Amino acid sequence: MKHIYLMRHCQAEGQEAECRLTDKGMKQSAELACFFREFPLDRIISSPYKRALDSCRQIAEDKRLIIEEDIRLCERVLSGEDLPNWLQLLEESFLNLDKKLEGGESGAEAGARGLEVIEEALSGPGTHIGIMTHGNLLTLMLQQLDSNYGFLEWKRMTNPDVYHLKIDNGVCHIERIWNR
Repeated sequence: MKHIYLMRHCQAEGQEAECRLTDKGMKQSAELACFFREFPLDRIISSPYKRALDSCRQIAEDKRLIIEEDIRLCERVLSGEDLPNWLQLLEESFLNLDKKLEGGESGAEAGARGLEVIEEALSGPGTHIGIMTHGNLLTLMLQQLDSNYGFLEWKRMTNPDVYHLKIDNGVCHIERIWNR
């Protein structure tokens, strides 16, 4: 049996790749590390964005693991433009996974690249793997595994958030184990 812990990063100052965690986000990362002391982890794979790396750094230090950065875990870009109605367009993109805005990535494309990371983790070393990413992509990854995940689940996500995937004989069970 394999265990995947899909994690959304802690609270950050913004959306750019180099954005830092807020003071609250730094406290959340310490709480997240305490939470994971109860779980074995063999590997941690993370988005290379600063807020994601900083969110899992203490976990990696506690477990004496090297964080494996994977560009496929970067947040999905909805559009290359600043859109005043981005929330409505995001909701529409969860309903139509092939919807692709100018300069952006469709939900299907983003979900597929995220799923690749999960599939490689399942076929690779270790039985307990942490994957740190971003809210939109995490929701699309979950949606690839269970079509019941969508826009409302994204809206209900917290920073941080953790979903436990138990995979046994090709069957995946998903449980949300952090939502503070």
